[in-house]
Amino acid sequence: MITDEQRAEIRRLFYAEHWKIGTIAAELGVHHDTVRAAVEVERFTGGTDARVVASVLDPYKPFIVDTLAQHPRLRSSRLWEMIRARGYTGSEVVVRRYVRTIRPLPREAFFKLETMPGEQGQVDWASFGKIRVGNAPRSLSCFVMVLSHSRALYARFVLDQAMENFLDCHVRAFEAFGGVPRVLLYDNLKSVVLERKGDHIRFHPRILELAGHYHFAPKPCAPYRGNEKGKVERAIQYLRHSFFEARRYATIDDLNAQLHEWNGRIASARPRPQDPERRTVHDAFVLEKPRLLPLPEHPFSTALVRAIHSGKTPYVRFDLNDYSIPSTHTKRTLTLVATSAEVRLLDGDVEIARHPRTYDRGRKVEERRHLEALAEEKRHAAELRGRDRLTSACQSANAFLDETARRGGHLGGTTLRLLHLLDRYDARAVDIAIGEALTRGAVSAEAVAHVLDQKRRAAQLPPLIEVTLPDDPRVRDLRVTPHSLASYDDALHGARALEPEKQGEPDE
Repeated sequence: MITDEQRAEIRRLFYAEHWKIGTIAAELGVHHDTVRAAVEVERFTGGTDARVVASVLDPYKPFIVDTLAQHPRLRSSRLWEMIRARGYTGSEVVVRRYVRTIRPLPREAFFKLETMPGEQGQVDWASFGKIRVGNAPRSLSCFVMVLSHSRALYARFVLDQAMENFLDCHVRAFEAFGGVPRVLLYDNLKSVVLERKGDHIRFHPRILELAGHYHFAPKPCAPYRGNEKGKVERAIQYLRHSFFEARRYATIDDLNAQLHEWNGRIASARPRPQDPERRTVHDAFVLEKPRLLPLPEHPFSTALVRAIHSGKTPYVRFDLNDYSIPSTHTKRTLTLVATSAEVRLLDGDVEIARHPRTYDRGRKVEERRHLEALAEEKRHAAELRGRDRLTSACQSANAFLDETARRGGHLGGTTLRLLHLLDRYDARAVDIAIGEALTRGAVSAEAVAHVLDQKRRAAQLPPLIEVTLPDDPRVRDLRVTPHSLASYDDALHGARALEPEKQGEPDE
């Protein structure tokens, strides 16, 4: 029931001010049906059957009241299902209207949260869609830290929300502010809170290490209390609409450079919210900075440290990319130390490789000296295998190499050049040429090549075309054993030999 004053006010708002029924109900905190009854809308619409529907619900009202007393947050749709199972045949809308009359929506009032200078900072992640790095789409995230008193802002875009990036952004924010707030307020992020039951919180050990190093207290906000970290959420919205929208950038480094310039020129010059002295954020921060905790002498190490096993190839895989290592450290357990900028690999306490980090996918990040050392090993092994191949293919090769050694020639180079000739010419032709050069006393690979060229010219054959290989040692030092194609020639000659017989069969 409503008082006569309320009824008169409802009728005034409806007929004189022309407010809608829903607006009047929200303004005066009464139900829509109460407003309709006060303005006697049935007189003009011909009436409704709401009274009939309400009578269908009457037997179930005590059950609804008792159920809501035990479960105050139970939804109207669930109550409707429960009474339908008990025989109710009416509409869900009627149930919803009745529930609103006996359980009005709570309107919680909040205190205005004011913090002293240097007392609190608020931290959160914000997602900004995708960015392509090479061939890989990466999630673009922004770390945001706001000083609650001055509203000074630090933000940085990164390509993932991994723990090392989270910690690294903290360190960068502290250095940008020139100090540390005494309390950092977080949402219940997995990077901060591993487990929470009521007021009992199990923090991530790396956050506790960071807090111990910089002497601040990590504090997760209460569940369903977003107002507690409203400053950082408003800062994210400000960043999203004032900076990021319609922004053009080439790389994430370019984006962060633009963000740094915008923060110093635009964000710091904005008025501090609800400041009676009408100071800017920069002016308020100048007064707040001396109240921050001082920075320690050394920054906190934020690198990811992980044991990693190298396989047969001189590479280790991290974040779907391959980083080269010396070939002497394959098939070992190494230590990987990764930051947002570089990847280091250690064998015990000894650094064996250092690479710039890539956020692409399927990339090989290589250091030339690693490949050159491997190529040298392969070359030496190839020389030994090549000498065996040469001597087995050419009977004159042993005597030729012995004479080369006696004259002080370079065995490795001579062997490689003879193998090169063996790849281009028939083994029998090379063996004959080696024998003729040895007979003439011209013990060099160039002499053997000259003999082969003379014989090719005498046979009126076209010169062989030299194949030019790239400088990549993985291609240049690749060894391919040629196979005889005589079987294909024999098959071709055999097919041709059968052709006259096939042609002659019809004539017989």
